[in-house]
Amino acid sequence: MDNVVDGSSEPAGPPRTDVLTSTYWQARYDEGRTGWDRGGPSPMLGSWLEAGILRPCRILIPGCGRGHEVVDLAARGFDVTAVDFAEAAVQNLQTRLREKQLEAEVVRADLLEFTPPEPFAVIYEQTCLCALHPSLWHAYEARLRQWLLPGGLLCALFMQTDKPEGPPFGCDLSAMQRLFSETAGWRWLGHPHRIDHPMGLHELACVIQKTPIPSLT
Repeated sequence: MDNVVDGSSEPAGPPRTDVLTSTYWQARYDEGRTGWDRGGPSPMLGSWLEAGILRPCRILIPGCGRGHEVVDLAARGFDVTAVDFAEAAVQNLQTRLREKQLEAEVVRADLLEFTPPEPFAVIYEQTCLCALHPSLWHAYEARLRQWLLPGGLLCALFMQTDKPEGPPFGCDLSAMQRLFSETAGWRWLGHPHRIDHPMGLHELACVIQKTPIPSLT
């Protein structure tokens, strides 16, 4: 499950079984259909680093793709774990890390089955959610909570598109606020920032903190 931006026009009905397989994502790399790849880290990464929101810690990057952020954060002393569904993405990232003599754990796995040995202080969500069919969003949100330490941060970039089909599936701000709600154990920090994407779309950069789920009693 990778962070996806291209001109695909599949209907957003029931989950497509091909999108849920590593074969689908491997084919995207084999065919060069990786329009989501900026060729470098998102500009928001530098902003979060400069603001001190991101400081060296144990950090997870789900749907890492070619891992530009992984390389950058590893070079800055972060303890990085990166996960992707596609073997091509994993191999490419491992090669880049070796060439730069950097260390990071790179895992090939289905995100909805990924179980790390311990939780993370931060999750960097680089438009991974938009690659998942909306019917899977609640399951993914539950995984994100599970992967984070209490008080941990979800630094997320939510893809904005007015097309109902996907991937990418549009992550409308109101939908994201419902998904990552106070009753689900999340607190939004600050205001979203718009980040333009080379493919003509844009993302909303948001910082969300894991909090205790409110008691029903």
